[in-house]
Amino acid sequence: MAPASKADRKAALDVASWMFNVVTSVGIIMVNKSLMASYGFSFATTLTGLHFTATTLMTVVLRCLGYIQPSHLPLPDLIKFVIFANLSIVGMNVSLMWNSVGFYQIAKLCMIPVSCLLEVLFDKVRYSRDTKLSILVVLVGVAVCTITDVSVNARGLIAATIAVWSTALQQYYVHFLQRKYSLGSFNLLGHTAPTQAASLLLLGPFVDYWLTKKRVDAFNYNVVAVFFVVLSCTIAIGTNLSQFICIGRFTAVSFQVLGHMKTILVLVLGFFLFGREGLNFHVILGMLLAVVGMIWYGNASSKPGGKERRSFSTPSDKSQKDGLLSESGLEKV
Repeated sequence: MAPASKADRKAALDVASWMFNVVTSVGIIMVNKSLMASYGFSFATTLTGLHFTATTLMTVVLRCLGYIQPSHLPLPDLIKFVIFANLSIVGMNVSLMWNSVGFYQIAKLCMIPVSCLLEVLFDKVRYSRDTKLSILVVLVGVAVCTITDVSVNARGLIAATIAVWSTALQQYYVHFLQRKYSLGSFNLLGHTAPTQAASLLLLGPFVDYWLTKKRVDAFNYNVVAVFFVVLSCTIAIGTNLSQFICIGRFTAVSFQVLGHMKTILVLVLGFFLFGREGLNFHVILGMLLAVVGMIWYGNASSKPGGKERRSFSTPSDKSQKDGLLSESGLEKV
Protein backbone atom coordinates (compact mmCIF):
# COMPACT_ATOMS: atom_id res chain seq x y z
CA MET A 1 0.00 0.00 0.00
CA ALA A 2 1.31 3.45 -0.87
CA PRO A 3 2.42 5.70 2.02
CA ALA A 4 -0.27 8.24 1.20
CA SER A 5 -3.03 5.65 1.35
CA LYS A 6 -1.65 4.32 4.64
CA ALA A 7 -1.71 7.82 6.07
CA ASP A 8 -5.26 8.34 4.80
CA ARG A 9 -6.38 5.06 6.33
CA LYS A 10 -4.79 5.95 9.68
CA ALA A 11 -6.42 9.39 9.61
CA ALA A 12 -9.80 7.84 8.87
CA LEU A 13 -9.40 5.34 11.72
CA ASP A 14 -8.32 8.14 14.07
CA VAL A 15 -11.43 10.16 13.24
CA ALA A 16 -13.69 7.10 13.56
CA SER A 17 -12.14 6.17 16.92
CA TRP A 18 -12.54 9.68 18.23
CA MET A 19 -16.15 10.02 17.04
CA PHE A 20 -16.94 6.64 18.62
CA ASN A 21 -15.60 7.96 21.95
CA VAL A 22 -17.41 11.31 21.67
CA VAL A 23 -20.78 9.74 20.84
CA THR A 24 -20.62 7.08 23.57
CA SER A 25 -19.21 9.45 26.22
CA VAL A 26 -21.75 12.21 25.61
CA GLY A 27 -24.51 9.59 25.39
CA ILE A 28 -23.66 8.00 28.71
CA ILE A 29 -23.43 11.39 30.43
CA MET A 30 -26.90 12.32 29.17
CA VAL A 31 -28.35 8.94 30.22
CA ASN A 32 -26.70 9.06 33.66
CA LYS A 33 -27.85 12.63 34.18
CA SER A 34 -31.42 11.57 33.49
CA LEU A 35 -31.06 8.48 35.66
CA MET A 36 -29.70 10.42 38.63
CA ALA A 37 -31.66 13.69 38.28
CA SER A 38 -35.02 12.29 37.23
CA TYR A 39 -35.11 8.93 39.00
CA GLY A 40 -32.84 9.51 41.99
CA PHE A 41 -30.32 6.74 41.25
CA SER A 42 -27.32 8.45 42.92
CA PHE A 43 -25.10 5.37 43.31
CA ALA A 44 -22.33 6.40 40.91
CA THR A 45 -19.63 4.00 42.13
CA THR A 46 -21.93 0.97 42.05
CA LEU A 47 -23.18 2.02 38.60
CA THR A 48 -19.57 2.12 37.37
CA GLY A 49 -19.12 -1.41 38.72
CA LEU A 50 -22.15 -2.48 36.66
CA HIS A 51 -20.60 -0.75 33.63
CA PHE A 52 -17.45 -2.85 33.95
CA THR A 53 -19.53 -5.99 34.53
CA ALA A 54 -21.23 -5.38 31.18
CA THR A 55 -17.83 -4.71 29.59
CA THR A 56 -16.51 -7.95 31.07
CA LEU A 57 -19.39 -9.92 29.55
CA MET A 58 -18.61 -8.30 26.19
CA THR A 59 -14.96 -9.36 26.36
CA VAL A 60 -15.97 -12.92 27.33
CA VAL A 61 -18.26 -13.16 24.30
CA LEU A 62 -15.59 -11.73 21.99
CA ARG A 63 -13.01 -14.15 23.38
CA CYS A 64 -15.34 -17.09 22.74
CA LEU A 65 -15.87 -15.86 19.17
CA GLY A 66 -12.12 -15.62 18.63
CA TYR A 67 -11.89 -11.83 18.33
CA ILE A 68 -9.68 -11.55 21.42
CA GLN A 69 -6.44 -13.50 21.18
CA PRO A 70 -4.65 -14.94 24.24
CA SER A 71 -2.33 -12.38 25.82
CA HIS A 72 -0.43 -11.80 29.03
CA LEU A 73 -0.53 -8.92 31.50
CA PRO A 74 1.63 -9.39 34.62
CA LEU A 75 -0.33 -9.34 37.88
CA PRO A 76 1.65 -6.42 39.42
CA ASP A 77 0.82 -4.23 36.41
CA LEU A 78 -2.83 -5.27 36.54
CA ILE A 79 -3.06 -4.45 40.26
CA LYS A 80 -1.42 -1.04 39.78
CA PHE A 81 -3.77 -0.21 36.93
CA VAL A 82 -6.89 -1.21 38.89
CA ILE A 83 -5.74 0.80 41.94
CA PHE A 84 -5.23 3.92 39.80
CA ALA A 85 -8.53 3.41 37.98
CA ASN A 86 -10.60 2.83 41.12
CA LEU A 87 -8.95 5.72 42.97
CA SER A 88 -9.83 7.88 39.97
CA ILE A 89 -13.51 6.90 40.11
CA VAL A 90 -13.88 7.24 43.89
CA GLY A 91 -11.67 10.34 43.99
CA MET A 92 -13.77 12.15 41.40
CA ASN A 93 -17.00 11.36 43.24
CA VAL A 94 -15.57 12.48 46.59
CA SER A 95 -14.04 15.61 45.03
CA LEU A 96 -17.44 16.58 43.60
CA MET A 97 -19.06 16.06 47.00
CA TRP A 98 -16.47 17.98 49.06
CA ASN A 99 -15.67 20.81 46.63
CA SER A 100 -17.61 23.53 44.89
CA VAL A 101 -18.47 22.84 41.25
CA GLY A 102 -15.98 25.53 40.21
CA PHE A 103 -13.05 23.96 42.05
CA TYR A 104 -14.09 20.52 40.80
CA GLN A 105 -13.82 21.83 37.22
CA ILE A 106 -10.42 23.38 37.97
CA ALA A 107 -9.23 20.01 39.27
CA LYS A 108 -10.40 18.31 36.05
CA LEU A 109 -8.48 20.88 33.99
CA CYS A 110 -5.34 20.11 36.01
CA MET A 111 -5.28 16.62 34.50
CA ILE A 112 -3.82 17.98 31.26
CA PRO A 113 -0.66 19.54 32.79
CA VAL A 114 -0.25 16.48 35.04
CA SER A 115 -0.54 14.17 32.01
CA CYS A 116 2.00 16.36 30.18
CA LEU A 117 4.37 16.04 33.14
CA LEU A 118 4.04 12.24 33.14
CA GLU A 119 4.83 12.07 29.42
CA VAL A 120 7.83 14.40 29.81
CA LEU A 121 9.20 12.41 32.76
CA PHE A 122 8.56 8.85 31.60
CA ASP A 123 8.33 9.06 27.79
CA LYS A 124 10.77 11.96 27.24
CA VAL A 125 8.12 13.77 25.19
CA ARG A 126 9.01 17.22 23.85
CA TYR A 127 6.28 19.77 23.10
CA SER A 128 6.65 22.66 20.66
CA ARG A 129 5.70 26.21 21.65
CA ASP A 130 2.54 26.10 19.52
CA THR A 131 1.45 22.83 21.12
CA LYS A 132 1.90 24.28 24.62
CA LEU A 133 0.03 27.47 23.70
CA SER A 134 -2.85 25.52 22.12
CA ILE A 135 -3.23 23.47 25.33
CA LEU A 136 -3.31 26.74 27.30
CA VAL A 137 -6.08 28.11 25.03
CA VAL A 138 -8.15 24.94 25.59
CA LEU A 139 -7.69 25.22 29.38
CA VAL A 140 -8.68 28.89 29.40
CA GLY A 141 -11.70 28.28 27.17
CA VAL A 142 -13.07 25.39 29.22
CA ALA A 143 -12.38 27.31 32.45
CA VAL A 144 -14.31 30.35 31.19
CA CYS A 145 -17.42 28.35 30.28
CA THR A 146 -17.49 25.91 33.23
CA ILE A 147 -16.00 27.57 36.31
CA THR A 148 -18.38 29.65 38.40
CA ASP A 149 -18.06 29.62 42.18
CA VAL A 150 -14.67 28.54 43.54
CA SER A 151 -14.14 27.64 47.17
CA VAL A 152 -11.40 25.44 48.60
CA ASN A 153 -11.13 23.41 51.78
CA ALA A 154 -8.43 21.07 53.05
CA ARG A 155 -10.20 17.73 52.61
CA GLY A 156 -11.60 18.80 49.24
CA LEU A 157 -8.11 19.74 48.07
CA ILE A 158 -6.76 16.33 49.15
CA ALA A 159 -9.60 14.51 47.36
CA ALA A 160 -9.07 16.58 44.20
CA THR A 161 -5.32 15.93 44.24
CA ILE A 162 -5.86 12.17 44.55
CA ALA A 163 -8.50 12.26 41.79
CA VAL A 164 -6.29 14.24 39.38
CA TRP A 165 -3.13 12.17 39.84
CA SER A 166 -4.89 8.79 39.84
CA THR A 167 -6.84 9.68 36.67
CA ALA A 168 -3.72 10.93 34.89
CA LEU A 169 -1.79 7.81 35.95
CA GLN A 170 -4.62 5.50 34.87
CA GLN A 171 -4.81 7.09 31.42
CA TYR A 172 -1.03 7.12 31.05
CA TYR A 173 -0.97 3.46 32.06
CA VAL A 174 -3.49 2.52 29.34
CA HIS A 175 -1.10 3.81 26.69
CA PHE A 176 1.98 2.42 28.47
CA LEU A 177 0.61 -1.12 28.87
CA GLN A 178 -0.62 -1.29 25.28
CA ARG A 179 2.80 -0.30 24.00
CA LYS A 180 4.88 -2.35 26.44
CA TYR A 181 3.00 -5.63 26.04
CA SER A 182 1.67 -5.10 22.49
CA LEU A 183 -1.88 -5.34 23.76
CA GLY A 184 -4.85 -4.28 21.69
CA SER A 185 -7.75 -2.42 23.24
CA PHE A 186 -9.90 -5.54 23.49
CA ASN A 187 -7.05 -7.50 25.08
CA LEU A 188 -6.34 -4.85 27.72
CA LEU A 189 -10.04 -4.53 28.56
CA GLY A 190 -10.24 -8.30 28.84
CA HIS A 191 -7.55 -8.20 31.52
CA THR A 192 -8.68 -5.14 33.49
CA ALA A 193 -12.49 -5.07 33.26
CA PRO A 194 -13.20 -8.21 35.38
CA THR A 195 -10.99 -7.03 38.24
CA GLN A 196 -12.46 -3.52 38.14
CA ALA A 197 -16.00 -4.90 38.03
CA ALA A 198 -15.43 -7.20 41.02
CA SER A 199 -13.69 -4.55 43.14
CA LEU A 200 -16.22 -1.79 42.37
CA LEU A 201 -19.24 -4.02 42.96
CA LEU A 202 -17.71 -5.06 46.29
CA LEU A 203 -16.76 -1.57 47.47
CA GLY A 204 -19.30 0.51 45.52
CA PRO A 205 -22.33 0.12 47.81
CA PHE A 206 -20.27 1.13 50.85
CA VAL A 207 -18.69 4.12 49.07
CA ASP A 208 -22.08 5.24 47.75
CA TYR A 209 -23.66 4.95 51.20
CA TRP A 210 -20.81 7.05 52.61
CA LEU A 211 -21.34 9.68 49.91
CA THR A 212 -25.15 9.74 49.75
CA LYS A 213 -26.39 8.18 53.01
CA LYS A 214 -28.59 5.95 50.84
CA ARG A 215 -28.49 2.19 50.37
CA VAL A 216 -28.40 0.84 46.83
CA ASP A 217 -30.43 -2.22 47.82
CA ALA A 218 -33.23 0.04 49.16
CA PHE A 219 -33.68 1.90 45.88
CA ASN A 220 -37.07 1.67 44.15
CA TYR A 221 -36.16 -0.31 41.02
CA ASN A 222 -39.12 0.47 38.78
CA VAL A 223 -39.22 -0.51 35.09
CA VAL A 224 -38.09 2.88 33.76
CA ALA A 225 -35.17 3.18 36.20
CA VAL A 226 -33.99 -0.35 35.39
CA PHE A 227 -34.25 0.46 31.67
CA PHE A 228 -31.97 3.49 32.13
CA VAL A 229 -29.49 1.42 34.18
CA VAL A 230 -29.36 -1.23 31.43
CA LEU A 231 -29.06 1.48 28.75
CA SER A 232 -26.23 3.12 30.71
CA CYS A 233 -24.40 -0.21 30.99
CA THR A 234 -24.84 -0.89 27.27
CA ILE A 235 -23.43 2.50 26.26
CA ALA A 236 -20.62 2.07 28.83
CA ILE A 237 -19.28 -0.89 26.86
CA GLY A 238 -18.60 1.45 23.96
CA THR A 239 -17.29 4.19 26.26
CA ASN A 240 -14.77 1.91 27.97
CA LEU A 241 -13.64 0.36 24.69
CA SER A 242 -13.37 3.69 22.88
CA GLN A 243 -11.31 5.19 25.72
CA PHE A 244 -8.75 2.39 25.42
CA ILE A 245 -8.74 2.66 21.62
CA CYS A 246 -8.26 6.44 21.66
CA ILE A 247 -5.52 6.48 24.29
CA GLY A 248 -3.79 3.63 22.44
CA ARG A 249 -3.97 5.48 19.13
CA PHE A 250 -3.11 8.92 20.53
CA THR A 251 -1.79 9.62 24.06
CA ALA A 252 -3.28 10.47 27.44
CA VAL A 253 -2.60 14.19 26.82
CA SER A 254 -4.28 14.21 23.41
CA PHE A 255 -7.18 12.26 24.90
CA GLN A 256 -7.56 14.90 27.63
CA VAL A 257 -7.23 17.91 25.29
CA LEU A 258 -9.62 16.62 22.65
CA GLY A 259 -11.79 15.20 25.43
CA HIS A 260 -12.89 18.68 26.34
CA MET A 261 -14.86 18.68 23.09
CA LYS A 262 -17.16 16.32 25.01
CA THR A 263 -17.43 18.92 27.79
CA ILE A 264 -18.56 21.50 25.25
CA LEU A 265 -21.04 19.09 23.64
CA VAL A 266 -22.47 18.12 27.03
CA LEU A 267 -22.96 21.81 27.87
CA VAL A 268 -24.68 22.47 24.54
CA LEU A 269 -26.92 19.41 24.81
CA GLY A 270 -27.67 20.31 28.42
CA PHE A 271 -28.86 23.74 27.38
CA PHE A 272 -31.14 22.25 24.72
CA LEU A 273 -32.46 19.30 26.74
CA PHE A 274 -32.55 20.63 30.30
CA GLY A 275 -33.12 24.38 29.80
CA ARG A 276 -30.99 27.35 28.77
CA GLU A 277 -30.42 28.73 32.25
CA GLY A 278 -26.78 29.77 32.57
CA LEU A 279 -26.23 30.26 28.84
CA ASN A 280 -24.62 33.70 28.47
CA PHE A 281 -21.91 35.55 26.57
CA HIS A 282 -18.93 34.34 28.61
CA VAL A 283 -20.08 30.70 28.33
CA ILE A 284 -20.34 31.02 24.54
CA LEU A 285 -16.96 32.79 24.43
CA GLY A 286 -15.38 29.99 26.48
CA MET A 287 -16.83 27.35 24.17
CA LEU A 288 -15.45 29.11 21.09
CA LEU A 289 -12.01 29.51 22.72
CA ALA A 290 -11.92 25.83 23.64
CA VAL A 291 -12.88 24.71 20.12
CA VAL A 292 -10.24 27.01 18.57
CA GLY A 293 -7.66 25.61 20.99
CA MET A 294 -8.55 22.02 20.11
CA ILE A 295 -8.24 22.70 16.38
CA TRP A 296 -4.93 24.48 17.00
CA TYR A 297 -3.69 21.58 19.16
CA GLY A 298 -4.59 19.03 16.48
CA ASN A 299 -2.72 21.02 13.87
CA ALA A 300 0.30 21.92 16.06
CA SER A 301 0.84 18.45 17.52
CA SER A 302 0.69 16.80 14.08
CA LYS A 303 3.46 18.97 12.64
CA PRO A 304 7.10 17.78 12.74
CA GLY A 305 8.49 18.68 16.16
CA GLY A 306 5.05 19.46 17.53
CA LYS A 307 5.09 16.51 19.92
CA GLU A 308 7.89 13.95 19.76
CA ARG A 309 9.53 11.38 21.98
CA ARG A 310 12.56 9.17 21.99
CA SER A 311 11.42 5.57 21.81
CA PHE A 312 12.64 2.10 21.04
CA SER A 313 11.04 -0.31 18.63
CA THR A 314 8.75 -3.00 20.00
CA PRO A 315 7.61 -6.22 18.35
CA SER A 316 4.68 -5.74 15.99
CA ASP A 317 1.75 -8.09 16.11
CA LYS A 318 -1.91 -8.34 15.37
CA SER A 319 -2.75 -5.79 18.06
CA GLN A 320 -1.26 -3.04 15.91
CA LYS A 321 -4.54 -3.10 14.03
CA ASP A 322 -5.83 -1.08 17.01
CA GLY A 323 -3.35 1.64 16.17
CA LEU A 324 -0.27 0.75 18.20
CA LEU A 325 2.63 2.20 16.25
CA SER A 326 6.27 2.18 17.28
CA GLU A 327 9.40 3.09 15.39
CA SER A 328 13.04 3.33 16.20
CA GLY A 329 14.44 6.75 17.03
CA LEU A 330 12.31 9.84 17.13
CA GLU A 331 8.59 9.12 17.09
CA LYS A 332 5.73 11.57 16.57
CA VAL A 333 2.86 10.97 19.00
